[in-house]
Amino acid sequence: MERFRKLDARRVPSPCFVVDEVAVEHNLRILDRVQRESGAKVLLALKAFSMWSLAPLISSYLRGTCASGLHEARLGREEFGGEVHCFSPAFTESDLAEILEISDHVVFNSPTQWERFRAMARASAARRPGLRFGLRVNPEHSEGVVPIYDPCAPYSRLGMPRARFPADRLEGISGLHFHTLCEQDFPPLARTVAAFEAKFGEFIPRMEWINFGGGHHISRPDYDVDGLIRLLVDFRERHGVQLYLEPGEAIAINTGVLVAEVLDLPWNGMPLAILDTSATCHMPDTLEMPYRAQVMGSGEPGAHAHTYRLGGQTCLAGDVIGDYSFPAPLRVGQRLIFEEMAHYTMVKTTTFNGIRLPSIAIWNSETDALRVVREFGYDEFKRRLS
Repeated sequence: MERFRKLDARRVPSPCFVVDEVAVEHNLRILDRVQRESGAKVLLALKAFSMWSLAPLISSYLRGTCASGLHEARLGREEFGGEVHCFSPAFTESDLAEILEISDHVVFNSPTQWERFRAMARASAARRPGLRFGLRVNPEHSEGVVPIYDPCAPYSRLGMPRARFPADRLEGISGLHFHTLCEQDFPPLARTVAAFEAKFGEFIPRMEWINFGGGHHISRPDYDVDGLIRLLVDFRERHGVQLYLEPGEAIAINTGVLVAEVLDLPWNGMPLAILDTSATCHMPDTLEMPYRAQVMGSGEPGAHAHTYRLGGQTCLAGDVIGDYSFPAPLRVGQRLIFEEMAHYTMVKTTTFNGIRLPSIAIWNSETDALRVVREFGYDEFKRRLS
């Protein structure tokens, strides 16, 4: 995130997500290398990063998008182009009717969902010959560190285990999908692939494609890209199937920040700082994961001379971002920059308490060009209510 030290935070409204298009393209080039050298296709997972202002750039490198339901599928089709893949833990009939008209791959989560909608799906495929259907499987191989983000945790609702796999009812199914990772390097994927082959390998000869899901930190500096390419090439050569990867964070790692402003500096047993951003509204993963958001120029409590507890404007007592120390006292009106705020941020914001949604800006770290592409106000809050 060093490049953001050059950003003048006073140039954007506050709060504001700022994404560096140069950094995004850097990540895309790494993902494109994986595609070119392995033959696999890489899709953007819209659940992590849905910034359609950058769709022309992203679609010039990637093969399409993957969606978690109708609205993401529509966004992928309308703005990004390429292939649209859609998976949901359960489809409603009305949503699925639209999804079948705009998607290229539709993946079902359970044998009961496939049985319920098979006739409907096959009828759509008769009208759209390129439409393909898959099943999400659970290799029962857990690589997750945090249970809330582990698709293979006990009693997971995501994917069917081998005992529930409809081995004798695969007519119309052309692919299998698995997903076990979250922000992980290559070795967990290699172990997952081995577990997948052990559980479901007998069915691969009947398939046209296999989707390795998401959670791959491919563009992280220490990721073993060469190892990934070798695994993909080996799998394709042994099984003769098309492979897909669905990273979300890998597109947006090290590409964005959240600019916020200090509104007040009260004291209650320790110095406090109230910001115009919010943990619960603008960065909920700091509460859900939980994790510590990094603030540029700050340190752990006590590392510098002045320690503050940073919190938001909402009435939620727990709307606390964390404790941070700074070399100099904070000032009302001072801008703070939260690092690594592109993925799983804009897609999770809320208007709880009527808090304003952060604006969105695109910055070019090479030319210093900056444009605010979206600002939000009262209308966004009102439209979500009745």
